[in-house]
Amino acid sequence: MARTDFNTLLEAGVHFGHLKRKWNPRMAPYIFMEKNGIHIIDLHKTAVKLDEAAAALKQIAKSGRRVLFVATKKQAKDIVAEKVAAVTMPYVTERWAGGMLTNFPTIRKAVKKMATIDKQIADGLFENFSKREKLQISRQRAKLERNLGSIADLNRLPAALFVIDVQKEQNAVREAKRLNIPVFAMVDTCCDPTDIDYVIPANDDAAKSIALILDVVCGAIAEGLEERKLEREKAETEAEANTEAPARQGKTRVKRGVKAAVDAQENAAAEIVASTEQTEAE
Repeated sequence: MARTDFNTLLEAGVHFGHLKRKWNPRMAPYIFMEKNGIHIIDLHKTAVKLDEAAAALKQIAKSGRRVLFVATKKQAKDIVAEKVAAVTMPYVTERWAGGMLTNFPTIRKAVKKMATIDKQIADGLFENFSKREKLQISRQRAKLERNLGSIADLNRLPAALFVIDVQKEQNAVREAKRLNIPVFAMVDTCCDPTDIDYVIPANDDAAKSIALILDVVCGAIAEGLEERKLEREKAETEAEANTEAPARQGKTRVKRGVKAAVDAQENAAAEIVASTEQTEAE
């Protein structure tokens, strides 16, 4: 996995923090300086923290577990939906539904309700409802899709949470911490990094900054998924080889047995012929 380049972070504007008067003192270790009333993030520390987070996410993906991405702010929605969907991870870009983690069974029921509606439409049962019922069900389906569509295939709690803007997504962070789910996050100078397990000090308002961080993170996840795929293929190949080996050995033993039997018959025939010739000679 390639290390994050300092100049790339600089060009994307990852170093721009918030106004000095809005800062959170707990972000002091990640602040390089103040310029024109704005805090500048130390990109050397950002690079190190980003690499640490990427390595951890790669291992999670390699183990076959899921990472839930949360970003409901306007400038992050489309970027998250595009990049996270490419690595087949679940994401939330609309309102965070309270209890999405702490009351996960109820959320799963809502997802199943959405699947039931889809089945009714596919089977043609939807046409038997009245016009009013169809309208109500369609609205319900659209609402479920908007809020839960991206987590429809999340069958169990995620192994980790990745958050953009911990202030805006504080409910998601709170639920994750209650369930001991590790939290990865882009943390700006105005945020409190206390509850974040993997802090990535970065500008969480600029689209370029968000896109770059997600490129690195999703790239690491893609690597993890690819390695998992290769390991599974290798294991399957070895399993097939181990299954075929006894069969090949069995075939070899059979061939040896047949050859031995043929040799024995030929020897017996030769002995008979020799005996007959000796008798005739006498």
